[in-house]
Amino acid sequence: MRRSLIARTAAAAATTVFALTACGGGSDPLQSGGSSAAPSEKIIVGSANFTESQILAEIYAQALQAKGVPVETKMSIGSRETYYPGLQDGSIDLIPEYTGVLLQFLNKQATETEPDAVYTALQSALPGKLTVLQKSAAEDKDAVVVTRETATRLHATTIADLAPNCGQLVFGGPPEFQTRPDGIPGIAKTYGCTFKEYRSLDAGGPLTISALKNGDVQAADIFTTDASIPADDFVVLADPKNNFAAQNVVPLINKAKVNDTVTQVLNGISAKLTTQGLTALNAEAASDTKPSAETVAKNWLTQNGLG
Repeated sequence: MRRSLIARTAAAAATTVFALTACGGGSDPLQSGGSSAAPSEKIIVGSANFTESQILAEIYAQALQAKGVPVETKMSIGSRETYYPGLQDGSIDLIPEYTGVLLQFLNKQATETEPDAVYTALQSALPGKLTVLQKSAAEDKDAVVVTRETATRLHATTIADLAPNCGQLVFGGPPEFQTRPDGIPGIAKTYGCTFKEYRSLDAGGPLTISALKNGDVQAADIFTTDASIPADDFVVLADPKNNFAAQNVVPLINKAKVNDTVTQVLNGISAKLTTQGLTALNAEAASDTKPSAETVAKNWLTQNGLG
């Protein structure tokens, strides 16, 4: 979105002066293609209040900074219900998102579940000032997770298997999962599974993990790339009826802050992200040394040649 104003003076030597104004910076108008310069306005990068989102936001921020884009970060803002208004009012410009849950947040009647269909529907559902860049192959879904003991005792490998016993089980998860369309209402509608009680904890964080391990809850909402799943031998119950739609990681950004540089950087990250890689990032963050999200992001960028 570059505009150029050409003022020609009728002097003897006929000189041409180009004055450029760009949404976020200017560049030589004779270069082919769109602007690749960093925008003059900074990009405010936000994250949700869980580790993976914080790491992804740091990856976005550090990669943009490496290309000369001014960046400010606002980490651990909260749930989607908390940070989405910030995208609308401009207090944040960019945040890592997940296609399926974002689509259902915007359109509670959405029925798409496959990755490409969800992504296409999401593009149509977004308000005019926001856009998503390329989705990654990396996927992280909400999931109904139980301990190995519970799975064995109830002979459960799927949510459908669990359904006959849901009335005996306490479910734990973040407050918003209790009302989201693919949360408790979706599980009840899709599988006829109504839990005995819902306990509000955190978004797949230490409170939820501890409650599941200790038996305070018997089933929980935990993200499928969470390092606790292999570490604690938890069982992710399969979702044969696709209550949880595809959840590919995607950059959600203010359109006014997008230019060639920003697009190239963020699409380059999406091209490198994998589900296995997300799990590894979470495992690194949860390791004994407990590195910061900033450090984990820096390591990933270096390993992938994007630092």
